[in-house]
Amino acid sequence: MRHALAWLLERGEVYDPGIAGTTITITEVRVSPDLRNATAFVVPLGGGDVSVVLHSLTRARPFLRRAIAKSVRLRRVPNLQFSADESFDTASRIDHLLRQAAFKGGEDEDA
Repeated sequence: MRHALAWLLERGEVYDPGIAGTTITITEVRVSPDLRNATAFVVPLGGGDVSVVLHSLTRARPFLRRAIAKSVRLRRVPNLQFSADESFDTASRIDHLLRQAAFKGGEDEDA
């Protein structure tokens, strides 16, 4: 599913002004155990507005679902949901906190 979505976006098959000229990365697709729902986590590269991208992808959901049905052999194509991937922001915050703790730890050793 992730590769199929990424391929559609890479080829520019989604014609929507909200994502025109925006490179979008599909970082992960989580499919429910019953295969009825799938959540695709997206990140606009270059720091674009994620809310505009999510709105555009939601509008394009019927097209994307049909295109996935043609390219991926599934008994049932799941309903698509789109969500912003915040894992990069979380990792950056954790890295920043760890660097601060390491810096403060270095000061205590000298004292």
